[in-house]
Amino acid sequence: MQGPILVVDDEASNCLLLQEVLEARGYHVVTASDGQQALEEFVRVQPNLVLLDVVMPHMDGFEVCRRLKSNPATRLTPVVLTTGLAAHEHRIRGIEVGADDFLSKPIDHSELLARVRSLLSLKAHTDELESAETVLFALARSIEAKDPYTEGHCERLADYSVRLGEQIGLPEEQLKALKRAGIVHDVGKVAVPDTILLKPGPLSEQEWAIMREHPATGERICAPLKSFRLVLPIIRHHHEKLNGSGYPDGLRGDQIPLTARVLQLVDVYDALTTKRPYKPALSWSETLNTMEQEVKKGWWDPRLFAEFRHMMSNQQADARMVWLEQGKSLSARRFQPASVGSNPPARQPRKASQP
Repeated sequence: MQGPILVVDDEASNCLLLQEVLEARGYHVVTASDGQQALEEFVRVQPNLVLLDVVMPHMDGFEVCRRLKSNPATRLTPVVLTTGLAAHEHRIRGIEVGADDFLSKPIDHSELLARVRSLLSLKAHTDELESAETVLFALARSIEAKDPYTEGHCERLADYSVRLGEQIGLPEEQLKALKRAGIVHDVGKVAVPDTILLKPGPLSEQEWAIMREHPATGERICAPLKSFRLVLPIIRHHHEKLNGSGYPDGLRGDQIPLTARVLQLVDVYDALTTKRPYKPALSWSETLNTMEQEVKKGWWDPRLFAEFRHMMSNQQADARMVWLEQGKSLSARRFQPASVGSNPPARQPRKASQP
């Protein structure tokens, strides 16, 4: 049996009809009679497709769809709204809450089966992509885990990159690419021997030649994923420098994709503020001053660095405000006066023998 498919309708006869049609074609069907039960059944059976009536009491199909599509764990499951409402505004509302398709009642069986086949095929493809991405993310984190000094590096880069991307107004699809690239940017290091990757001292020229291959290797590893179309240039070019002295291609200036220039900055910042066997961690101000000198050498984008410096300065100011507020709160508790009406403990008179 294929499926499962969740059919939701407050009319039992409608549920039964759809169930019979689908089960006759080999699909496994689970039914629910209202919105709340639909959400509960979704959690229980994890369906591959939802056929959802719009007009239901208590919680209508629009609200059920909105909840499913706003949850990262359920948003990729296709939802088809089934309705007798022909009004244009109802379809617009369905699109706004994230519906993937619509079927008008009375439902044509041939159209139903065609939509089901198409959406289940799309869901299977999406699941394959998600599984492949999960494997890549796990591989990237396993590389990071080899070195205790780089713990959390991938997550920090994903966070910083997206924040800087938001600050300079990058579109949503590029922000998503930055988040993915933050995790997998160094996945090509899987081909770098541990003797080089974990070496506590400077690398030899031959070792550097091997290390410089990892961006291109990472690009090749991720290339089969079409969903990584915008991620690949970031992976390949995150070690380029504005003056052409970077690797692997020696790109200059605007030849380096903007998203790769974003990741460059946050990668350098995180490396400088992280303790390594061969160097101490720098403070945020020392790091920004060091990066400013590198900007003057022609390594990094000066306009982008100005935005990054502004972002990090604001972050430090916010952190200081929190620290000050916590300090004020602690001081207030320490020196809080006795409550009104309370008497201090009576002082005992000293005996003659006491000093």
